[in-house]
Amino acid sequence: MQDKLVALVTGANKGIGLQIAKDLVGHGFTVLVGSRNIKNGEAAAKSVGEGARAIQLDVTNQASITAAAERIRKEFGRLDVLVNNAGISHTGKPGKPLAEMVKSGRPSVASLDEVRAIFETNVFGVIAVTQAMLPLLREAPAARIVNVSSSTGSLTLNSDPANPRRAMFGAYSWSKTALNAITIAFAAELESAGIKVNAACPGFTATDLNNFEGTRTVEEGAREPVRLALLDANGPTGTYSSDDGAIAW
Repeated sequence: MQDKLVALVTGANKGIGLQIAKDLVGHGFTVLVGSRNIKNGEAAAKSVGEGARAIQLDVTNQASITAAAERIRKEFGRLDVLVNNAGISHTGKPGKPLAEMVKSGRPSVASLDEVRAIFETNVFGVIAVTQAMLPLLREAPAARIVNVSSSTGSLTLNSDPANPRRAMFGAYSWSKTALNAITIAFAAELESAGIKVNAACPGFTATDLNNFEGTRTVEEGAREPVRLALLDANGPTGTYSSDDGAIAW
């Protein structure tokens, strides 16, 4: 088993993360299905089939992150691909309409507690997981890190008055702007080590993140993250893209 490439996908028990896991298994990887709730992860891994294994991983809990890294080291000795997919759009109960999320996320009224919670998962969680997994990624011959971002975090697009989606530039989007900055920082630091770090926008995909109001399927949403996970030696690093091409920062 250790001879196969090993990938970790955070927040992979549902949605785009689960589809990324399925696609990477299809490409011959052993995929660790990261899930806060291990039972949900086990059910997801079972749905993927052979090649998928559940791993308990709460990106906001350092002890959980450390334990996951130790398990990966013990069982595999390295990590070839890290997909930082786990993310939240709000802290309320599931089923919150997208319009309500947008309204409550405006900077004039956004709850600071909610902003902090979103950043805890979408930004600080990515830093913490990447730092913990870096020693394992350095053991791989050609490691790849993919951060699942969003075009709603683009400062260029959101500074354009003609962009009709500017109204959605709330707390979730700010976290993706910060994630993009982290992507560039890690890409610059790790380039000499041959580790490529890129940000992928899955597009407006129907998941519980947007109360399933998105217009793309999870199969379409997983396409760009998977492409970046499979980059060869000639592939880029420090990029921000969707399956339509490059996105302006």
